Amino acid sequence: MITMKQISAGAAIAAIAVLSVAIGSPRSTAAAASGDAAEQAMAEIRPEAIRADMTFLADDLLEGRGTGVRGHELAAKFVAAQFEQMGLQPAGDGGTYFQRVRLRDYRADEENTTVILSKPGKEWKLVNRKDYLVFGDAGRTSGSVEARVVYVGYGVTAAEQGYDDYQGVDATGKVVAFTFGAPPSLESSLHAHYSAFEKKAANAAKHGAVGVLFLTDPILEQIYSFQQEMDALVFPHLAWLDPQGRPNDYYPQLQGGAFLSLDAAKNVFEGSAHSAEEVFAAAKAGKQLSFDLPWTLKNQWASKLKDLQSPNVVARLPGSDPTLRDECVVYTAHLDHLGIGKPVKGDSIYNGALDNASGSADLLEVARAFSSMNPRPRRSILFVSVTGEEAGLLGSDYFTHNPTVKKSSMVANVNMDEDLMLWPLKDVIVYGADHSSLGREVNEAAARLHLTVSPDEQPEQAFFIRSDQYSFVKQGIPAIAASAGTKSDDAKYNAKEIEAKWEENVYHHPQDDMNQPFLFEEGAKYARFNFLVGYFVAQRTERPSWNRGDFFGDHASKE
Repeated sequence: MITMKQISAGAAIAAIAVLSVAIGSPRSTAAAASGDAAEQAMAEIRPEAIRADMTFLADDLLEGRGTGVRGHELAAKFVAAQFEQMGLQPAGDGGTYFQRVRLRDYRADEENTTVILSKPGKEWKLVNRKDYLVFGDAGRTSGSVEARVVYVGYGVTAAEQGYDDYQGVDATGKVVAFTFGAPPSLESSLHAHYSAFEKKAANAAKHGAVGVLFLTDPILEQIYSFQQEMDALVFPHLAWLDPQGRPNDYYPQLQGGAFLSLDAAKNVFEGSAHSAEEVFAAAKAGKQLSFDLPWTLKNQWASKLKDLQSPNVVARLPGSDPTLRDECVVYTAHLDHLGIGKPVKGDSIYNGALDNASGSADLLEVARAFSSMNPRPRRSILFVSVTGEEAGLLGSDYFTHNPTVKKSSMVANVNMDEDLMLWPLKDVIVYGADHSSLGREVNEAAARLHLTVSPDEQPEQAFFIRSDQYSFVKQGIPAIAASAGTKSDDAKYNAKEIEAKWEENVYHHPQDDMNQPFLFEEGAKYARFNFLVGYFVAQRTERPSWNRGDFFGDHASKE
């Protein structure tokens, strides 16, 4: 068996060259006979090319494309080589295709960390990896906190929705305990926005808290269990660093805390005014319930810090319109996955074929389609293959804070993540489409490809904040991310059942490799849909806009 150490970087790039030749084979001429520019461009998006790109990106050679490791660097060089072959302009740092993202790897020093809850007559020393998990501090190597604990429901303040878990609560100098999620009364995207941990941490700091306890509840245990969270500790926790070396979304006033298991979370309410059952029921019903707990948290902790870097890959296709070419439509897909982790069924390489070699392959094929056009689209098109998505949307968040083009020039983002080519594609769920005028382009693209646009059926999963379009939304840039819907009318494919089994047994497992029953033509159809959305935006004279009174247009970029 040939090992990674026996394969040089030069050999890997040679493999890239072979793939480049393979995907440069003659295209279908069916569309060329028509005069429709979009149809001709979409003919460049081929299932065979998507398969070839995925096969390389999800190969064991790349060791799961973990952020900041050799495998991801090889993948980034592959993507850059493809962009260059297409004739796209480098749009990274210093005339290159790469934007280097400074990162900090922070991990808890678990042996030197203790979590104790005490109250009159009782001291409870929690057990690491049974009762609690700790993730480390991105800005300090050690610290401690000792403070009273107050329960603040979801930990959400949504003033414009008339909702505030901190109402009537003095959190100053206290540790706040909150559960996963957000009030169920909020529409899907807002629910996801307020579910984000960094949003809750910022809110806690704003209210004077000195620490946080994240409580597992029955809903979170079903979505992403404490055991899964513990298994994920093998992967690094990362933050991006600004020019002064400060971590993103970092609040130094929060001096400690922990993530509690479901059993430990239930015990937190022992001796309080409300039982755990009452608390969880109130949260599920959207009833505000905040109150002081009888506990004092004593948390002594230590962290191990290491700085590294990882690239975004950025390329530009100049537009043809003398005025609109100064604006750009931004396509994104995350290139990273989890790397090497805990073995499952004898395999420790988390290849990330669907998550997200698929979206990365789609990004390349969409770029190839645009680069084939003559004339080019009116607006410029920017293609950004981002790093660090699995670690918290880090590459895209860094890019939107430090863009390699003028921030004001980015009119829209189309993000591609997990092209679920496991059943016939009949409908799409498009996160973010109902918040801006991009809904018009989404509907036009869907109609052209005979697809239905379906609503989000799982708002509790908070998909809207779980991929890179959210980084653009937070900066006030209209953005969408499409996912395959489940309206398959083929009796051979129960799409909902397939998706549920994939989420349980394949998602974020080593089994997300190329040994899956992919339908590459359906993958190409998904890529064509995303191509059309961006193409319509690029051609339309008016710039995309937020819907009147929309929360994200009015608030997100200002928070």
